[in-house]
Amino acid sequence: MPSLPLLPDAPATPPPDDTAGHRDRLRGRLLTGGGDALLDHELIEYLLMLAIPRIDTKPVAKALLREFGGIGGVLTADAAALTRVRGISDRSAAAIKIAHAIAIRLLKARVAERPVLANWQALLDYLRADMAHHAIERFRVLHLNTRNMLIRDEVMSEGSIDQAAVHVREVIRRAIDLGSAAIILVHNHPSGDPSPSRADITITRAIAVAGEPLGIVLHDHIIMGMHGHVSLKAQGLI
Repeated sequence: MPSLPLLPDAPATPPPDDTAGHRDRLRGRLLTGGGDALLDHELIEYLLMLAIPRIDTKPVAKALLREFGGIGGVLTADAAALTRVRGISDRSAAAIKIAHAIAIRLLKARVAERPVLANWQALLDYLRADMAHHAIERFRVLHLNTRNMLIRDEVMSEGSIDQAAVHVREVIRRAIDLGSAAIILVHNHPSGDPSPSRADITITRAIAVAGEPLGIVLHDHIIMGMHGHVSLKAQGLI
């Protein structure tokens, strides 16, 4: 007797009979109570519902949260990592990434509207959302004008899971090109622990020394991690 062909795995759990009612209830809670009215898995579930209209997306949402350790990890995960979760297609991954992009755009706008040193919490909120959950170390430089307004926010290097190549000369040259009066260095620790390493301290001091005779002030070096952040300035390390 010939064997039956194997059917592909279903992308997610088929919707229960009350799927439409459940979605209506989620929508009602969202529209009347805002985002705080929904749990983390419900926020992701509703987002996925827009991309997968005929599937019960709750199990997929919960699987994403388990895989990436929370809603921050889900939003910052790259598309390739997202699609490795069963039930997530390119379309679903794009829905997650556009939600993340919108959130980052809103937070960055808050940073740009006032002098950075007088708007420090807004800066930390932006950096946490953009960098704290990244699985790869990323080094960026925030360039400020004489009024400490943000004029450029650039990622200068992306490294392996635990290091990013940073060159003092490249940081200073770029600041000169942009006419920066001051800079803030930022990078993340994928381990989650934002404690500075000896290398972090060394490169920070080298950049501060190189910029000083050129009138380029290094305000701070911020290290972001899932478990908080560290300011080298506040620690007395620069």
